[in-house]
Formats: sequence, C-alpha cells, structure tokens
Amino acid sequence: MIAEFSIVPITGEESLSKYVAIILKEVKKSGLKYQLTPMATIVEGETDEVFDLIKKCHKIMKQYSNRVLTRVSIDDRGEDLNRMDKKVKSVLEKMDE
Repeated sequence: MIAEFSIVPITGEESLSKYVAIILKEVKKSGLKYQLTPMATIVEGETDEVFDLIKKCHKIMKQYSNRVLTRVSIDDRGEDLNRMDKKVKSVLEKMDE
C-alpha cells in the first residue's frame, strides 16, 4: 500500500515546518519507506503498518493543537511493494518513448 498524507494543526501560525519535522521523525522511526514532498508525506508498507503510523501521527499532532486536519490518499494494490519506485520509473520511461 502507498499512502500520501498530510497532518495540519490549526494553530494560526503561518509556518508549519516544525510540525512537519515532528511527524517526519515518527515516520522515520517506523522503518517504512517514505518520501517527503512539499505538500505531503508518502509512505509505503503493509496495510496495518501504514494505517497505524498515520493514526499515531495524528494523535501526536493532537498534542500541539486541539484542531487537526488529516488528509489521506491511498493506492492499494495488494502485496505489490516498491511501487513508489516502480510508478516513478514507469512514467520516466514513457517520457523517453
């Protein structure tokens, strides 16, 4: 499973990078493959591992703000792993055609 997620504390602050760093530390600790993007974080792993991580990150952010917005987008293709790399490679190959 690949999941893209973002967790936004509603704090009134313009910069949220310190909160992203807090969540990214937790993502890194999980051992799951991940990629930070300018707008979200992408993780890849078994279904339960991915959902457990996102739930844990949401709860962590609740410590910093009473109101938290969590957005999740999932691409679930069964047990096929390393799809983060495969998907990007597939697009790049098609650009060369």
